Amino acid sequence: MSRAGGAQRGQGMRGRGLRGVFDVPSTGPTSLPIPLRGEHPAPAEAPPSLNASEAGARPAETSVPQQQEGAEAYGAAPGSISAPGEPLSASSSTHRDSSARGTETQTIVHLVRHGEVHNPDGVLYGRLPGFRLSELGRSQAETVARTLGQGHDIVSVVASPLQRAQETAAPLAEALGLPVGIDADIIEADNRFEGNKVGGRDGALRNPRYWPILVNPLRPSWGEPYLQIAHRMIGAVYSTLDSARGHEAVLVSHQLPVYTTRRFLEGRRLWHDPRSRQCSLASITSLVFEGTTLREIVYSEPAGASDPSQTGA
Repeated sequence: MSRAGGAQRGQGMRGRGLRGVFDVPSTGPTSLPIPLRGEHPAPAEAPPSLNASEAGARPAETSVPQQQEGAEAYGAAPGSISAPGEPLSASSSTHRDSSARGTETQTIVHLVRHGEVHNPDGVLYGRLPGFRLSELGRSQAETVARTLGQGHDIVSVVASPLQRAQETAAPLAEALGLPVGIDADIIEADNRFEGNKVGGRDGALRNPRYWPILVNPLRPSWGEPYLQIAHRMIGAVYSTLDSARGHEAVLVSHQLPVYTTRRFLEGRRLWHDPRSRQCSLASITSLVFEGTTLREIVYSEPAGASDPSQTGA
């Protein structure tokens, strides 16, 4: 497994959740073992595992400045959310004396994507009811339960209201003796293609009646705005950070909400090529906080990689 990011560890940015301001690093996510609470001290200014050649190989899109709308949406002053490579304001936590780091309570919020869905017709199901996990999806949910069910200080398991997320959360909650909570803020993104096949010769993208809603891929015009997805997801993360302080918690959500959250926290633009999403089925994107400061993003695929463009995934 490899660590993504660059030699930007000492740089940071600030975002605003529903309950206040928190600091986030401007580095990319890592691909490391699932973090355990207490084993992740604040990272050094220049981690030895990140050399200059790795930084040079970093995808160019990570250097694109965060759109100003992201800062405005959270009430932050213009320029207070710094993209990778941008100068920091003096108020950023990364300017504090490094000796003060690691003294705040550590909390980890694990964002889990649901397992594979039974979708024989290959439609985009979105928020439609009745889409359960496939046999493989149930196996993936069990893998998540084995991965997070032992050795982790998890005090809450919350899922999207949709069946596939509830079924993914159930084995882990049972292993931990916890109920599965429901949070509508981590539901799948709304999409006007729901119930239709999208790609292929008979897909909706070839039907002229749908072309008018394709006018703006940056918002996007065919579904819930990326910024709105980020807004509700960050609110859920921040509420979980508050309620699970000093422990670990799990939020079982969906590909686009999880990946949009990650892009927002990394300071990247929210619009992107869906085929490039690093958010496989039953993957875990772990947000490691010290106090309200986000110190690390760790991405893991305990159930293996999957095709992000696969309909029904």
